[in-house]
Amino acid sequence: MKYVVAINGTEQEVVLDGEGVHVGGEDVRARVTHIDGAPVRIVTIGDEVHRVVVRPGASRGLYTLWLDGWRFEVEALDERTRAIRELAGATGGPSGPAPLVAPMPGLIVRVHVAVGDSVQAGQGLVVMEAMKMENELRAQAAGRVKSVHAEPGTAVEKGALLIELE
Repeated sequence: MKYVVAINGTEQEVVLDGEGVHVGGEDVRARVTHIDGAPVRIVTIGDEVHRVVVRPGASRGLYTLWLDGWRFEVEALDERTRAIRELAGATGGPSGPAPLVAPMPGLIVRVHVAVGDSVQAGQGLVVMEAMKMENELRAQAAGRVKSVHAEPGTAVEKGALLIELE
């Protein structure tokens, strides 16, 4: 079966057949082990072993993965589902990187970027304190900082716009 997998906006073709896994035309030795009752998977790629936390997204084929402290937004669709979605125009959502919004109420501790800065996917943008813990909020995709709405020492509500990217 052929899948198109987009990780933080970068697409890769993955083919699963009786002989193994092929990523971008290359053979990959991979195995996924499920842990019953938990969102944790043990992923073995070649000789490397990774612990991955998997959460399903809002729609079919969307997932959020946490791997080695990094969060990845992933879409994995088989050829047929992807073709149907494209024909239906369902892929025409907003363009550009998603803005950074507060995932919970809290206090802004540090802002690591300024207007005009280039950021990479996974780069820390804002540190926020919530429930006596500091949480680093990271960019979901590469982009340029369009505006900064967060200021250190400011309390914010869940869903508050912190950083806009373009």
